[in-house]
Amino acid sequence: MHHEHAWLAERFEEKRGHLRAVAYRMLGSRSEADDAVQDAWLRISGADTSVVENLGGWMTTIVARVCLDMLRSRKSRREEALENDGSAPAAVRDDGDDPEREAVLADAVGLAMLLVLDTLEPPERVAFVLHDMFDVSFADIAPIVGRSEIAARQLASRARRRVQRSGDATDADRIRQREVVSAFLDASRSGNFEALLALLDPDVVLRADRAAILASTARRAQGAPELAEQLVGASAVAHALSGRARGAQLAIIDGAAGAAWAPDGHPRAAFVFRVANGKVTSIEIIVEPKHVAELDVVLE
Repeated sequence: MHHEHAWLAERFEEKRGHLRAVAYRMLGSRSEADDAVQDAWLRISGADTSVVENLGGWMTTIVARVCLDMLRSRKSRREEALENDGSAPAAVRDDGDDPEREAVLADAVGLAMLLVLDTLEPPERVAFVLHDMFDVSFADIAPIVGRSEIAARQLASRARRRVQRSGDATDADRIRQREVVSAFLDASRSGNFEALLALLDPDVVLRADRAAILASTARRAQGAPELAEQLVGASAVAHALSGRARGAQLAIIDGAAGAAWAPDGHPRAAFVFRVANGKVTSIEIIVEPKHVAELDVVLE
């Protein structure tokens, strides 16, 4: 039994990069993608694999189901927040283990694309990502989203049309993104809490990876604000980031405006922003070296 578990763990580690790529494109967050892959492993490690013919495809299916649950939970939380707030949303956020293919996919899916994917319903996003980005058949997608094969095809088709209509961010979008991020960095450096609040969406989400949280804990003695794995809401995020961006500089990260800490010219930490309607809707702080290295960072 121990031998079988060790063998399965080795196969999982071989697939981890691919599974994380699938989860990232579905969730749009590297930290959430890591959580999804870890959750999938807990399910995989306790399953009977004796009847599994395509181990890689089976693992991808489990990760997809975990991501679908996370997307549905995220959507439910947003709807509850809107119901409790009583206001309308500010904007409608209306088998491939080949390394070369993975690199092409990574280049193709920047933050602009992830913003478009955020406008999709969870089943649409799952169907589109699995089929159009990872060549998973609709026969395999159908049971994941709980639809017929024809319905799964329609989900992906609807998603594809929306993605094609939206396209990449325009030059004007990028200029506006840069202005918002620049203003945010200025407010953070100066500790201007009210200015930070004005730049944040009321339901803004801040995510930090484990390395960022450890670094934050180590700096508490110096008066630095403490980070958490996830913070939600403008006030909580403003408190966490007030005074934090003193060493950060503007950067283009995966084709969108962001910030980086690069004391020697090499990025050591990245602040990945998403901006909609002039407000920051999410920030992800990435400090883990291997994850920072995955980003396309151009310092300004």
